[in-house]
Amino acid sequence: MDSEYRKGMLFALGSYLIWGMMPLYVVLMISVNPFELVGWRVFASLLIAALLLTFMRGWKRLRALWHDKRALAWLAASGVAILINWTTFAYAVLSERVLDTSLGYFLQPLLSVALAVVFLRERMRPLQWVAIGIMVVAVVVMIVGYGSVPIIALLLAGSFGIYGLLKKQAGKRVDALVGFTVETAATIPFSIGMIVVVAMTGGLTITEGPAYVPWLVLGFGVVTAGPLVMFASAARRLPLSVLSIMQYIAPIMSFLFGVFLLGEPMPLERLAAFALVWVALIVFTVDTLIYAGKSRRAARAARVEPLI
Repeated sequence: MDSEYRKGMLFALGSYLIWGMMPLYVVLMISVNPFELVGWRVFASLLIAALLLTFMRGWKRLRALWHDKRALAWLAASGVAILINWTTFAYAVLSERVLDTSLGYFLQPLLSVALAVVFLRERMRPLQWVAIGIMVVAVVVMIVGYGSVPIIALLLAGSFGIYGLLKKQAGKRVDALVGFTVETAATIPFSIGMIVVVAMTGGLTITEGPAYVPWLVLGFGVVTAGPLVMFASAARRLPLSVLSIMQYIAPIMSFLFGVFLLGEPMPLERLAAFALVWVALIVFTVDTLIYAGKSRRAARAARVEPLI
């Protein structure tokens, strides 16, 4: 068990570190149009998914899923949601708005809870309501301070939250690699449209930058699929409470990257909004740990043999 736990920690850490470094990877391709970049990313991701399916003998599982039209429909919808997420992320990073992406992924766990309440009729615990309330105040502070809605942050949080919601509807029997392949394949028409529109309006930009850029674009498939597979492996070995805490690694890295490497401005209004979000996440994490502890104690009590 200790060995499996350590493997899970390594897989989780690897996936979150890669996701945290994603802005730096995207910045290296700043010469590429963001919509074109996402279009190529879809093709590269589908190529890597096909190679992984071959290596891991997953084609049989994919063929079996082909008869489940309901799951395919949910996965196709989740593919569109993650495509919106990718496009928003690429646009934000290439526009030097990395802090907006960091805020979005800080907000995402809280927004996912709110979506579960609305669409899945789940009940929130008192501390979760407190965390959601603080999040709303943080967004209001951002709106008042900047005079505009933090659209990028809300789009990132909302699209990823909806992505998770749709994945849940697809069912637990769909493994990560097969699901990723179907999602990516479903977005091929959109990616083709993105590349065609860019080509017709201003010309393709993938070859306009340094010679290494096309190789980085091709490597986008590995950077996309790799963390997903590692995360799926971690999720099978670690408690949800541990993953819930570790998920903040990526937005923290993005925040540090935006402030100290890109030198994005941090006026008082933005700092106050981030501070409120961090307070909300602390409340949310404390609630998660308390609930996980109670669940473990209840499970142990249920396993105790009765004396009479």
